[in-house]
Order: sequence, then C-alpha cells, then structure tokens
Amino acid sequence: MGEILVIGSIAIDCVETPFGANEEQLGGSATYFSLAASLFAEVNLVGVIGKDFPQQHIEPFRKRNVNLSGLEVREGKTFRWKGKYFEDLNKRETLDLQLNVFSAFTPNIPDNLKNPDIVFLANIDPELQADLINQIDSYSLIAADTMDHWIVSKREALLKLLGKIDILILNDEEAKMLAEEQNVLLAGEKLLAGGLKAVIIKKGEHGALLVHKETIFTLPTYPVKSVVDPTGAGDTFAGGCLGYLAQNKSFGLKEMKEAVAYGVVMGSFCVERFGIERLMELGPQDVEGRLRALRDAMSF
Repeated sequence: MGEILVIGSIAIDCVETPFGANEEQLGGSATYFSLAASLFAEVNLVGVIGKDFPQQHIEPFRKRNVNLSGLEVREGKTFRWKGKYFEDLNKRETLDLQLNVFSAFTPNIPDNLKNPDIVFLANIDPELQADLINQIDSYSLIAADTMDHWIVSKREALLKLLGKIDILILNDEEAKMLAEEQNVLLAGEKLLAGGLKAVIIKKGEHGALLVHKETIFTLPTYPVKSVVDPTGAGDTFAGGCLGYLAQNKSFGLKEMKEAVAYGVVMGSFCVERFGIERLMELGPQDVEGRLRALRDAMSF
C-alpha cells in the first residue's frame, strides 16, 4: 500500500440544497480527499483547525486510519463555509465564508511525512503550494488542485507551479480560464505543454477528461439516481484518482485511465448524501462493485 501526503483545508460547513439542509457538517478539501483516498492507501494529512473544532469530527479520520500528526490546533476558530445550491446543482451561492485560522495557514511539514509516494496539494494559494514542494524530501508523483480565485489573483504563480508538478486536477471552467481557451480539450493540451505529465479535468455530471502526453481519455459520470449534496465531490474524485495510483505505485497511461475511473466512481458516491455521510459507509467492495457497473455501462 502506498503513502499519500495531502495538504489542504479542514472546515465546518453549513449546506442547503433543494433536498434539505445540514448544519455543522465536516468539510474541507483535505477532509474529502483523505476519506476517499484512505480506501486505497495510507494518508497523512497536514492542515489546521481551531480550538472550537468539534471532537466528534475527529472520529471519521480515526476510523479510516488517516494520520493526523501533521494537524495543527490553533487558538481561534476553524474555517467555516455556508452555501446554498439551486435546482441546477451546478450552481451555488456562498452565503458566508470565514477563513479564521486557515487565513494564516503556513504549514511546516513534519520530518516523518516528507517522503511520501504521492503528494496532493489541495486548493490553496499557489505560492504556498510551491513553498510546500520545497519542504518535501522525496516523492514519486505530485498533483495539485486550484480554483477560479487563484487563477484570477495569482495567475503567474499558478502557471509557474505547473513546471513543478506532475498532474493538475481542476474543473472544466477553471481549465478554460487558466488556459485562456474556450474549448476544454484545447485548454487541457495548452496546460499540458507547461511541463505536466497529465491534466485531469472534472466535468461534473458529464464525467471527466484525462489529457495525457500520449493520448486523451474521457469517461462519463456514473448515473446516480439521487444527487443530494455536491459539496466535496471534486476532492473526493481526486482522492479516488490518487489513492488508486498510490495503491499501485505505478503511473503509466493505463494506470492513469483506471485512476480517472476510480475518481468518477468515488465522486458519484459522495453526492448521494450530505457531507461525508456516504463516504463513511463505503468499503472496497462497494467501490469495486460500482466500478464494474461503470465498465458494463461503457461496453458496447
């Protein structure tokens, strides 16, 4: 089993969708990623929480054997996000955002965590992502996520980061924005030219696209009968992708394609319940069963 280091946010979310509302649910990019990836590999999490962090939210990490030795507890409040999704679940509104202790998040990676197989730099400032790379002694593969905020405010730093990582994971609108292209495939190819091994583009309900130096590969999403809460689906997708790669410790084109399939499957589970509820019900047999169903649906 491989080892993954993830650096990102741990949050408390309040979420409203057309199917209900959930207060004080565990969230954050590193949370969703860790709980998904831990089904495949050993996960070491580096993040920060405030003294107000509910102790019951530590239990999911313990249940999945996520290593929290890199988790800092600081004076102050935990990162909080409140959002509302509309009938079109691709559209949401942020009602309240309080970065709190996360606003000054400048992690120092513990020495015992500096030699992972895979590093995942979740959605944080690209300048901080670059600094974190310099703290790591060795790794086999490094991937990063980003968002529209950083594309607008830290564009040059983000473009420079592409030369230091292997895989960029982002959604279709972000890919087009960063590449300054209107076509998502052209955007992926342009970003790939920045020195990456692969670009993985999340397309929400339309699946995912892998742009690799050897080829392109696309998959539809797994058809889900009930989508309750899309929060964290992208980070769960990334956890499935990189978790599978860490498990196999092989990063060729075949493994990359399979990793995208696992990402699609994990993301499809996430949206079926609020927050991490569905993820915590899963075992390897559930994941493999849905992967077989996806393969069957793709056969013709």
